[in-house]
Amino acid sequence: MTLTSVAARTAVRAINVTKVYGVDSPGATAAVGVQALRGVDLEIDKGSFLAVMGPSGSGKSTLMHCLAGLDRPSSGAITLEDTEITALSERQRTDLRRDRIGFVFQQYHLLPELNGSENILLPLEIAGRRPDQGWLDTVVSALQIGDQLSRRPSQLSGGQQQRIGIARALAARPAVVFADEPTGNLDARSGRDVLEFLRYSTREFGQTVVMVTHDPVAASYSDRVVLLLDGRISGRVDEPTPESVLDALQNPGKRRGR
Repeated sequence: MTLTSVAARTAVRAINVTKVYGVDSPGATAAVGVQALRGVDLEIDKGSFLAVMGPSGSGKSTLMHCLAGLDRPSSGAITLEDTEITALSERQRTDLRRDRIGFVFQQYHLLPELNGSENILLPLEIAGRRPDQGWLDTVVSALQIGDQLSRRPSQLSGGQQQRIGIARALAARPAVVFADEPTGNLDARSGRDVLEFLRYSTREFGQTVVMVTHDPVAASYSDRVVLLLDGRISGRVDEPTPESVLDALQNPGKRRGR
């Protein structure tokens, strides 16, 4: 396989990524810094659903923030499709996040004074972009939120608000959607519906999804689980089940699956 063909199927690639917090403070030295990531190598295929797991302090949120261009690694390189985001300026990274990355949050982050449709379209309006109405109609239909677009967040359940949040993340047809504990505030049924749609979006739309979660059941909806421990990748589970993910968490260091 050529380098060109590898690049064509890769959504995100991280090479020897490290992140140290605290060394930029006045008078601080590397010895007192907190090393959140320690040489992470990771490749995420286009159209795949990856779950990132690990105990508190393992570096999973830091890794997601670096992959999404929200934070800059201390060293290493991260590439989004054909763009090395670690080489971009702050303004360029802001533009990249706006145009090519979608975010789904645990707390929904919907504006209470806007209705569902307005919340979905807000990022496009800020960017000065016209929505692709055909694509939006497809997303709204798949998420089954057509009757919720005129309602404000206070009139929606948690699951309905999260569906609006997912539609907002998909509205610009991003290269990657990053989901941070997207079912953390939902009941079991609503959480299952959200996870099923995220998986559906990879199968039907070719969407790439990267999800941080602490829940083995949520992780089992993904194609692959990557486990972090002390800032390093400690294991991997392909074609995960709740049982195989739980076993991997309890016995780090062993790769499972194909």
